[in-house]
Amino acid sequence: MSLKKRLLNNGLASVFQKGVRVLEELFLVPFFISTWGAAYYGEWLTLTIIPSVIAFSDLGFGTAAANSFVLSYAAGDKQKAADINKTGIYIITIMVLVAMLISIIAIFVLDYFHVFDKSLIDSQEAVLAVSILILARLLNFYSQLFQAYYRSSQKAALSINLLSVKAALNLGVGLCVLLLGYGVVEFAISQLVVILVFNIFYWAKGKQVLGLFTEYKGRKNKEILKSITKKGLGYLMTPVWQAIYFQGTTFVVRIVLGPEAVAIFNTVRTLSRSLNQLFFMVKSTVFPELQFEIGKENWKTAQKIYRLSMLGVFLMSAIGFIFLAFFGLWFYKIWTHNELELPSSMWYIFISGMLLNSLWWTTEMVFGAVNKPYMMAKFGVGGAIVSVLLTYVLSNQLGITGAAIGAVSLDFILVLLIVPYGCKLMKMSVKELFSHGLFDFKTLIHQFKHKIQNLKK
Repeated sequence: MSLKKRLLNNGLASVFQKGVRVLEELFLVPFFISTWGAAYYGEWLTLTIIPSVIAFSDLGFGTAAANSFVLSYAAGDKQKAADINKTGIYIITIMVLVAMLISIIAIFVLDYFHVFDKSLIDSQEAVLAVSILILARLLNFYSQLFQAYYRSSQKAALSINLLSVKAALNLGVGLCVLLLGYGVVEFAISQLVVILVFNIFYWAKGKQVLGLFTEYKGRKNKEILKSITKKGLGYLMTPVWQAIYFQGTTFVVRIVLGPEAVAIFNTVRTLSRSLNQLFFMVKSTVFPELQFEIGKENWKTAQKIYRLSMLGVFLMSAIGFIFLAFFGLWFYKIWTHNELELPSSMWYIFISGMLLNSLWWTTEMVFGAVNKPYMMAKFGVGGAIVSVLLTYVLSNQLGITGAAIGAVSLDFILVLLIVPYGCKLMKMSVKELFSHGLFDFKTLIHQFKHKIQNLKK
């Protein structure tokens, strides 16, 4: 299958996946409320904070093992790939057991201090449901490594579609549990069963598609173990710097400008970033093919994929900027029922950040593609701290408009740091990124027009 066809299949699968995820987040809410009641559902959401926080660690070791696996396999070192798989499963299993032990201790402590007794949900049911849900989230840690099987066999679209099926199954099974009138324990069990059954199938299907492990038997390797652990810690810094930025700027606005300013600040930031979901779909479409070409050391093809991704996402963000510049404030007033008043300058500052965000966010995938997360982590932490400090200083001087400038400063800082370094990792200059990228884009448009003309004939 050609690269263009794989990218198209990945794109279609990503669109479908995004639709299913939106349904997963929104569809069950009215059923939860009608079956359990708003207060009981609110208590359930509070309880699920624990497994949700635990799930963040999946961004680390599984990702490091998966990226190492793909790069080794694409480079033709299949024995090393098998060793990475064996070692990766070992690390993830250890992490799951440790996380489960910590979770049990945490739940025991909370129960000892009668925290669960204060909930509308029966304390024994709450403890059991949370424990089951934590186990379900921990079993998901394996899926990152299993995804690498599909990326390595250039079947990323199949992987994305299967993960969408899992989300749909979670949705369907959860709906059945609610319609039958069951409670939190049964709902948690349903999620665990879906994840357990799906992961077994996903793993077996990935092994079959890849066809590596019938010929190569993996071995645990101490050097690989150290490498995955180190890189895993680097990937774990992503949620850290994002928490510093999002929670830090929110806290600063609260202490300097008050609670109403926080409502304005966060709602404007949310709406101004609403079109960023399109960037995520492009990233999930392109990343598997970019990483595979890098692993094969097909740098010219990899550079072209990166350049076209950058220009494509920037063009999308420019269109989004124009749309939000004309219609965003009007929609914001409707969305907030005219309850919140904001300076128009603040709105334009926030949506301008979308243009900058498109550049560094697209480049960020390069750090994962080459499996070098530490510089991205350093840039993110440093940029987040500077942004929070600027938000504090400018909020005192310019009010909520100053807070907007401080928040958007992160995007400006990351563009200056990440884009040049990302280009360096891609073995090209920033000048080549844009000059060659424009040529690639023109060539692509010309080819598209040529195909349209042939179809008309």
